[in-house]
Amino acid sequence: MKQPKILAFVMAGGEGARLSPLTAYNSKPSLPFGSRYRIVDFVLSNLLNSGIQSIYMLVQYKSQSLIEHVRKAWVVSPMRNEEFVTVVPPQMMTGGDWFQGTGDAVYQNLNLIQLHNPDLVAVFGADHVYRMDIQQMVDFHLEREADATVAALPVPLAEASSFGVIDADHAGRVNEFQEKPTNPPPMPSDPTRSYASMGNYLFNAKVLVQSLKEAHERGEHDFGHHVLPKLKDTHRVFAYDFATNKVPGTKSYEEPAYWRDVGTRDAYYNAHQDLLSWPPRFDVFNPEWRIFSSNYQGPVARLLNAQVHNSVISAGSLVREASIRNTIIRREVVIEDDVVIEDCIIQDNVRIKSGARLRRAIIGGYNVIEKGAHIGYDIERDRQMYDVTQGGITVVGPREMTSSMRAFSE
Repeated sequence: MKQPKILAFVMAGGEGARLSPLTAYNSKPSLPFGSRYRIVDFVLSNLLNSGIQSIYMLVQYKSQSLIEHVRKAWVVSPMRNEEFVTVVPPQMMTGGDWFQGTGDAVYQNLNLIQLHNPDLVAVFGADHVYRMDIQQMVDFHLEREADATVAALPVPLAEASSFGVIDADHAGRVNEFQEKPTNPPPMPSDPTRSYASMGNYLFNAKVLVQSLKEAHERGEHDFGHHVLPKLKDTHRVFAYDFATNKVPGTKSYEEPAYWRDVGTRDAYYNAHQDLLSWPPRFDVFNPEWRIFSSNYQGPVARLLNAQVHNSVISAGSLVREASIRNTIIRREVVIEDDVVIEDCIIQDNVRIKSGARLRRAIIGGYNVIEKGAHIGYDIERDRQMYDVTQGGITVVGPREMTSSMRAFSE
């Protein structure tokens, strides 16, 4: 079977309000994740590893750090015109409006589809942590002669009411889309689970263009709420079971079909804990399916008589006589003597002065934690000074990066 020509749109305009104050200077997709990545790196890596190399990233809110990250980290091939990752802010091609929704964002860039004339268009979100061989979804789409295919994650019925849910038959053809239903429909193959939409779509290009034009005429702007529910009444729309996706190199101890929407501070924190668990639920080291990111040019980490247990210390960091447990330390963090850190996420370019104590906290980038400070030990006191999540995680928002901090920031 001849492989179709595929153009991808990555929806990276998310404001990330539920992640505030971590998103004070960054959009949600550009937030740091793990030891060296940003959230957007996961979808871009999935696309490239799947052989999809023509990628437009649609941005909107607080996009500068994301634009800089793509500029420095995601130069795919300057020699081949069809291999690129290009950032596209709102062009106002159809008027003076910002993107009004996911469907409208692609509608405002229909000229790019016309320019490339693809067979299929992939529309994927930029704010999830997962691995996916998208070629397997393409094969599913072609085998069923689908007009549109939605990636679907099986979730327990008790949790399905928090998602957009898909009612599909045994072949995967969609009967109905339901938004956070009280009584979610079960999967045909498993009465204990429902299909939750992952917000990742595959369209026949001509069908997508026509559907978006019709949606625009109706004043409708969103794929999940408007375009797909209408399309399933007139075209062949299918749900692709993400649980069947097999990524090369995945270890037996990893959680099958690992996918996390890190859209809240607790979800963001918990996904980091998945990296630290042993064995990890999601192991970022997979030579057969790499997660790509920036090529950092700073030095390796240096530990001076430090006690480190089940933690990650990233490049450029300096740890003196400190105790660190179950924590992710990102790049260029300085930790002085007699510091104790437990169950934390420390973002880039933080300085933690001597005698500080941190527990169950997220420390945003470019902060200075003063000598002897205690964070995460008295929740009520923390509420007066910082943000505290429903799960009891203390969040210290990032500080604005200054010119003196820029040398190794990527």
